[in-house]
Amino acid sequence: MISSAETATPFAPGARIEVRDAEWMVRTCTPIRRDVFKITAVGVSEFVRDEDAVFFTDIEHPVQLRPEDTQLVADTSSAFARSRLYLESVLRRTPLPQSERGLALADRFLLDPLTYQQRPAELALKGLRPRILLADVVGLGKTLEIGLILAELIRRGRGERILVVTPQQVLEQFQHELWTRFAIPLVRLDSVGIERIQRDIPAGRNPFLYYKRVIISVDTLKNQGKYGQHLENMQWDAVVIDESHNLINEGNLRNKLARLLSKRTDALLLASATPHNGDAKSFAELINLLDPAAIADPKDYSASDIDHLYIRRTKISDEVSDHISAKWPDRGPSVAVRSPATPREEAIFAELAEVWLPRPDGAGGSVVDRDRRLFPYTLAKAFLSSHVALGATIGKRLKKAEEPREIEALNDLAFLVQQMDDDDSAKRRALVDELKRIGVKAKGTMRAVVFSESIPTLEWLAETVPAELGLAADQVQVMHGGFSDQRQQEIVEDFSLADSKVRLLFTGDVASEGVNLHRQCHHLIHYDLPWSLIRIEQRNGRIDRYGQEHQPQFRALILTSQTKGALDDTTVAEKLLRREEAAHRSLGTAEAVTREFTAKKEEDRLIQDLLHGKSVEESLAEGPPVDIMAQLLGAVEQGEARAEVRRARVPKLFGSTEEFVREALRTVCPDLRIDDDGELLAFEPPGDLVHRLSALPASYLRTHKIKERMKVTFDRDLAQRKLDEARRTKTMWPDIAYLSDLHPMVEWLVDKVQVQLVRRAAPVIAAKVDEPTFLVQGIYSNALGQPTVVEWMAISGLPGAPLVRDMTEVLAQAGVGPKMINTNRAPGLDRLTPLIEPAVAAARRHLDEQRDRHDDEVARPLREYDGQLEMWERQSLESLAGTSNGTKKRSQVNDTVADQKRLLQSLETTGEPLLRILAVLEGDS
Repeated sequence: MISSAETATPFAPGARIEVRDAEWMVRTCTPIRRDVFKITAVGVSEFVRDEDAVFFTDIEHPVQLRPEDTQLVADTSSAFARSRLYLESVLRRTPLPQSERGLALADRFLLDPLTYQQRPAELALKGLRPRILLADVVGLGKTLEIGLILAELIRRGRGERILVVTPQQVLEQFQHELWTRFAIPLVRLDSVGIERIQRDIPAGRNPFLYYKRVIISVDTLKNQGKYGQHLENMQWDAVVIDESHNLINEGNLRNKLARLLSKRTDALLLASATPHNGDAKSFAELINLLDPAAIADPKDYSASDIDHLYIRRTKISDEVSDHISAKWPDRGPSVAVRSPATPREEAIFAELAEVWLPRPDGAGGSVVDRDRRLFPYTLAKAFLSSHVALGATIGKRLKKAEEPREIEALNDLAFLVQQMDDDDSAKRRALVDELKRIGVKAKGTMRAVVFSESIPTLEWLAETVPAELGLAADQVQVMHGGFSDQRQQEIVEDFSLADSKVRLLFTGDVASEGVNLHRQCHHLIHYDLPWSLIRIEQRNGRIDRYGQEHQPQFRALILTSQTKGALDDTTVAEKLLRREEAAHRSLGTAEAVTREFTAKKEEDRLIQDLLHGKSVEESLAEGPPVDIMAQLLGAVEQGEARAEVRRARVPKLFGSTEEFVREALRTVCPDLRIDDDGELLAFEPPGDLVHRLSALPASYLRTHKIKERMKVTFDRDLAQRKLDEARRTKTMWPDIAYLSDLHPMVEWLVDKVQVQLVRRAAPVIAAKVDEPTFLVQGIYSNALGQPTVVEWMAISGLPGAPLVRDMTEVLAQAGVGPKMINTNRAPGLDRLTPLIEPAVAAARRHLDEQRDRHDDEVARPLREYDGQLEMWERQSLESLAGTSNGTKKRSQVNDTVADQKRLLQSLETTGEPLLRILAVLEGDS
């Protein structure tokens, strides 16, 4: 971090500067090193108009235009449209100040305005920096919560550079939601996107500098040889890491990646329904990414120490249940479909029971030695999936086995497997019957998803089941972790389309995290059940989630045996099914009920308990379900949950974004031919607008021919209908975009309006005022270029008795609006020009007074954190007393304190203010 003691950002967003004998408008100004800044800007003067540029102050030496040098000019446009648009564009382009913590855009997007989904954005804006863990349970809409947070950061000028990291199978799904709901375009760097990079940018060029908002899979990004050097040199405004529980294991590549990114970003959003793995130290490591000074002793802390850093709700939380009933039906029962084993299956059960599995009396299970006692359970679980899976497991083991007795026993088991054919599988027959009962057929519309842990089982089912249902090859899909990222995304997309031919999806647990399968499906069948409540919950969450229109229906195929000592599905799987259902109904989640917190730990412990003679009931500690995660993390306080989400004060001149866009199109794009039926705008987009859409998928731009004819709407109902219709097509992307405040077209118009005025100019507007009134923008910023004080001033009483009032109130009182009449009377420039300097002086005095008033509001949270930091330092050093590695740890504590102190300094108001005369109101008579 660069401290305010070292430097202060010289150019606030919106400032006009001269570089290379041309005028530019500053978008962002961020410190690179001492007294050196990186400026992103857009051209304003004639030869650079609309051009994007990056300047470094040690090379270019930009000069800021002084407000005293402002030239007053006449506005000859009808109803003073150019002046009104310019004022609105400045209001829109100016970031909200650091002290404004209310939501500015919560109701401006294509989604239901649900309070519980807005609550995380409220929490993120409360913090010193927007760094939180979204720990809501499966299905509540964490992607939408993330979108709302990112939108608020963009409005505050803190979301220019965004990196989203997700599992590979949800890349397009996440990208799709952020574009169609919020109009935030992300460049998708999957395998296809990376090929595109290699074509579009020079070899060795940092792709993260070329594309400012990127979504990439964690598996791709953790390739440090390929991307590590680029990440080391990047600074992000916001980083999102989805399914962040995968970061917990210290030392793995994901963890190293997360620690690197956490140091290179202002905002950090972690999302996971299961963020706690049961180990206090590991969870502290995750929290440390958000705030390194939150937890002094990673083995001893409470929810109150970190409640400013996370939010967690379940489906039955009051605020959630109040809003979702119409959009999320209660789930149906989990039906156990018992399937008695066939004779050949019983033979395998008998072989496993007699030769492989240990019995409570200590007999059996003598084939393998004590060090390999888990392997019989691997065999048993494989068989409970299918004889095909068992055969594959035996084959792998035979390649490694060395003991003659084990080899012989494996061959005996393999012989029994070879005796089976498809008709000898009771579960396969039950699956066909259940699918017929559901109504899955070639000419029907019903769909189902079938889960299995085994790839051989999935492939075998996909080969043998469809024919019995009369399904053609293109009506069935298989997905598992062996597929490429692009193929996984294509399968998920295809299954989500209403007009897709796919009726049956066979998938492994690669689809159990984050994937939406609920759009066209509400039937899920567990062909085999994982021995983990967490995994069962995650699977069910694929169709049991917000936006599901039908009651989710769950079935589990339970293979039963009459063989004494057999480990059939009634021994473990059926009991887990019941336990998950009970926990979900009483707690809203089954995650962490077993106190193990990860699917692997749940299964490992269960097998160990079985090895030691415990029953499943004993292993699960039967009793009333308890939400351990809630006990560990706490929950949102009910009083706080019931309170209204705070709204920001956002100054504006136009009544709506639609009014602004229509006026801007008429005024600054008069030659653009637009078909407008009142709901829909359709036109051929100019090249500079097409360029802003380059982040979107090439297939989407090509399919809908966006570059040739762009269609947008302000009508939320029409946009939602088009989005729903798109889900019935092979593109999934609607051909009509909803024009939110963040849409590239709106940003394009804002920029075009702003560059209309010539250098150092401010228009004079004839309005209902008794005396000349100067409209002035004033901004103080911190060392990071983030506004801390923003004032919109209307100054009258010049030169001798200046009076400063709120600009937007004065504009309303003066009748500045679309009903104005511009008679093109020449403004009294000789009378107005001498008032410029006293207006600037009055504005500067007022802004300094407001800085003093705002200083406490800006500085208070900084002081509070400074006090917390000192306490953390003291407690951390005390906990290290007498430890063997104390010297190294003390050095880490000192480094953390120094880093956080520099952060606090960088957030203080500093430097000279930006003052800009925007316009002058002159009496209209």
